[in-house]
Amino acid sequence: MRTETRIQLFFRYLELIFYKTYADLRAETERTYLGFMWWIFEPIMYMSIFYVMFGILLGHRTDDYVPFLLVGLTIWQWFKSCLSHASETILGAHFLMKHVNLPKIIFPIILILTDTVKFLFIFTLLLAFLWLRGYQINEYYWALPVLFFVQLLLITACSLILAAIVPFLPDLRFVVENVLTAVFFMSGVFLDVSKLPHVLDFHKQLYYLNPMVNLIEDFRNVLMYNRSPDWQALAIISIFSLLGIWFGKYLIQKFEYVYPKVMP
Repeated sequence: MRTETRIQLFFRYLELIFYKTYADLRAETERTYLGFMWWIFEPIMYMSIFYVMFGILLGHRTDDYVPFLLVGLTIWQWFKSCLSHASETILGAHFLMKHVNLPKIIFPIILILTDTVKFLFIFTLLLAFLWLRGYQINEYYWALPVLFFVQLLLITACSLILAAIVPFLPDLRFVVENVLTAVFFMSGVFLDVSKLPHVLDFHKQLYYLNPMVNLIEDFRNVLMYNRSPDWQALAIISIFSLLGIWFGKYLIQKFEYVYPKVMP
């Protein structure tokens, strides 16, 4: 295939991705009476439940616990939503595959973009809340785009790998949901494990093998504590994420013409 043709196809597929993302977002807002307001109400209700449980019933009430909790939940929800939705994208597009020949990698990318747009909307509200609580813009805010990019790399890597495998093992979708629930409680959303004196150093090292622990802490460092992110940890996460993206892309391309045959 000539270089010009490849470039033209690339821009056509890119246009399709952006159009489908816009169409999905618009369709989602039109399916309910409140429209895009559900993007606000749903996370608020979600966060309120965990605040009542951990902030009130379990007694974790400090001056900064609400911001601490909201930052963790917001960052985690972006990760969780993308993985939950993108893992089913190729499996869910089986009807379209039988009528249109498109690169299968397009489907998880569209879902990642859709959930990322909703996340940016919620993150803007989070920033407004933090500023109202007295957490002002500081000298490390310039690192936020880097944190977004690193987490997006991690999300893309995990999503592509899951999207590539799930069509062959459909029941894996339920395993993913349960694993995400377990990882949720081990990602530092509710507690700062570094401040718990009874936790052994060996267990802390295992705990920090979870990349979401590092990302959530780095967002808190920038947004709440006026501290620099852990650049070494971000570099390691980026490297492994790029390898994961390559592997996920390889799997999807390898099974490009197999997916329509293995799905009903």
